[in-house]
Amino acid sequence: MQDCLAVPDVNAMLLHCVGPSGLGALLERLPTAASGFLRASGFAARAQEVVLLPGEGGIAGAVLGLGDGPVTPWSFGGLAQALPAGSTWRLAEPAGMAEEAVLGWCLGAYRFSRFKAPKRAPARLVPPDGTEGAIATAEASIRVRDLINMPANLLGPAELAEAVQSLAGAHGAACTIVEGPALAEGFPALAAVGEGSPRSPRVAMLEWGEPGAPLVALCGKGVCFDTGGLDLKPPSGMLRMKKDMGGAAVVLGVAEMVMRARLPVRLLVLVGAVENAVSGTAFRPMDVLRTRAGISVEVGNTDAEGRLVLADLLAFAAEREPDLLVDCATLTGAARAALGPDLPALFTADDALAETLLAAGLSAHDPLWRMPLHAVYDSWLDSTIADISNVSSRPMAGAIVAALFLQRFVPKGIRWVHLDLYGWNDANRPGRPEGGEAQALRALAGGISALFGHAKGAGPVTKTR
Repeated sequence: MQDCLAVPDVNAMLLHCVGPSGLGALLERLPTAASGFLRASGFAARAQEVVLLPGEGGIAGAVLGLGDGPVTPWSFGGLAQALPAGSTWRLAEPAGMAEEAVLGWCLGAYRFSRFKAPKRAPARLVPPDGTEGAIATAEASIRVRDLINMPANLLGPAELAEAVQSLAGAHGAACTIVEGPALAEGFPALAAVGEGSPRSPRVAMLEWGEPGAPLVALCGKGVCFDTGGLDLKPPSGMLRMKKDMGGAAVVLGVAEMVMRARLPVRLLVLVGAVENAVSGTAFRPMDVLRTRAGISVEVGNTDAEGRLVLADLLAFAAEREPDLLVDCATLTGAARAALGPDLPALFTADDALAETLLAAGLSAHDPLWRMPLHAVYDSWLDSTIADISNVSSRPMAGAIVAALFLQRFVPKGIRWVHLDLYGWNDANRPGRPEGGEAQALRALAGGISALFGHAKGAGPVTKTR
């Protein structure tokens, strides 16, 4: 259990949560002294407004304002830090908001504490009955955040692959690590990206589920640090590049949620763990690379390495003919220019799949935004000496062109979705502290559940190779 949660039988103070429309009724229900204090304080139930209620010898309770908008996890995201350190609370009116409260409380309590102890202990919440799913979601989100926040000197390709092995071991899944000559043969473009680093690249493969169940393949870009390669990024462009493995972290979080929920699917998780470094062995601009799919790629820019990593992963996954193929990557600055930091860009040719994932994102307060696979731009990837270039000949529509590049490696007839995400909070907000973020985690897990969670005849899930 997270350190911001408490066991049910502990003594806990009551936390009242109310919007402006319900404030009058709450004032009537409260004891006279508490009601009078709340009136005198000027409490108006604005969002994030917190008032401590005095009692004999100290604090008797607290009231949280929910504002006029919908109740979301972020409505409760500041409480673990706003309420007194180490204090313990119980929701006075949990009906209709328990899941959001527990998830928001846990996500807001998070601090990356590997190297620096938190300044204070979080306030603790007694989770109401029936919120086990919210706790599981929070725990998966926290593991994703921890991976993204880990400095690159301590999380290289080997350590990222070890994270896949650890997840597999925790859930009885099979795990295979591909490296060395086998990697160069089976994932040649990915191997080329990692040639410049002394920390050798590898593919970590997790497989789980009952034979015969629908196959869901998840591919994650795991670039543990991205210098840009020989097309070197400026110093400011490297400051957050430890997060360039955010796509891999997210697919591991999705896999954890699927396995914990024991959804009736098979999972194939592929993490391309690699570092894009600068050295005499680094791949060069204008090199022509082999890919697993047999498509030759001219390197127009070594800083467009993530799509090379994903190209081989997608080709491998497509060979298994999955019922759903998903890739996640912190792929382009163009997606952020178009949609900002909070909205991952979703690309798919399948309208029904897009609608399912968009609806799941809205339901889970984890929104996505669909972008077009505009086929007219496909010719912008033409090369004079190879089948395709890894960058566009024009400085526009970068996120779309990157998605069109990836689409070349997915055979027609396979349901495929590409998510271009940021994976980071630029500033502290309730429930979303600055640093790594598990973007699209809840949307994808909810979408997979909606698509496959009620398959007929689903039996026990076992590991399989």
